[in-house]
Amino acid sequence: MASPTIKLASGHAMPQVGFGLWKVDNATCADTVYNAIKVGYRLFDGACDYGNEKEAGEGVARAIKDGLVKREDLFLVSKLWNSFHDGDQVEPICRKQLADWGIDYFDLYIVHFPVALKHVPVEVRYPPGWTYSEEDGDVQLSNATIQETWTAMESLVHKGLAKSIGVSNFQGSLILDLLRYAKIRPATLQIEHHPYLVQPTLLQLAKSEGIAVTAYSSFGPQSFIELEWQKAKDTPVLFEHPVVVAIAEKHKKTPAQVLLRWATQRGLAVIPKSNNPERLHANLDVTSFDLSESELESISGLDRHLRFNNPTDYLGTLHIFA
Repeated sequence: MASPTIKLASGHAMPQVGFGLWKVDNATCADTVYNAIKVGYRLFDGACDYGNEKEAGEGVARAIKDGLVKREDLFLVSKLWNSFHDGDQVEPICRKQLADWGIDYFDLYIVHFPVALKHVPVEVRYPPGWTYSEEDGDVQLSNATIQETWTAMESLVHKGLAKSIGVSNFQGSLILDLLRYAKIRPATLQIEHHPYLVQPTLLQLAKSEGIAVTAYSSFGPQSFIELEWQKAKDTPVLFEHPVVVAIAEKHKKTPAQVLLRWATQRGLAVIPKSNNPERLHANLDVTSFDLSESELESISGLDRHLRFNNPTDYLGTLHIFA
């Protein structure tokens, strides 16, 4: 089973359906990646703050060694964490992440959040976090601008460390600002996107500027219920929502497949994760059927402008979505 691809502005092709590595346990991550490759996944979406890049790389290395894939068959994605936004920190952390993965280049390297935090050396703490130190829980900002960070990101492309570069969790005004000075335009925008947070205007902007959009947290509150976040626990589960369930029954698909098809049919890429072999297959098979226009609209109509991944909620500061 193979995913269709999306042609990026950088000229490279990105699989439309990938596997997200957020919250994949270190103990099982190598096996999970290996098994996902076996099923047919070719895009893996990681980040240094997930803390599992070495293990993900081990899964990739084993799959290549066993002849399941070649490196060029895979589309490996990682992200620049907030505490490495200073221009002179971008290349060193990218090189460390590549070494952790055991690869020479990322197919896509993304600015994780549009906020610069004070640099914490990897020798002091790694994987990184939101706070300057684990002891005091203090969030400290850096003075690095998005322009400074993006210029350093562009140098990664020139040096062959990343084939494409992109952004994540950026809102419209920041994207427009970035486009004013970018010599290499962002190839992708990764955002929280599900029927409770549709963001149609942001999607419209990305489309008009030729920026591909990747949706994370496609199942809405599901990932955040596991984190015991009250906002997520208070929100109706999308897998059980009558609108989603009725459409799933009609098409003889799972609610998860319907949610992913709602995104992919509208041109977005998705990065679900699962450790269950059956769901691994099902989540990859989300481009072989079509929803009707009225079904797409009824799912979009569930919009509550409800964001779960908001630093304001879990940090009480960094109001980047204000």
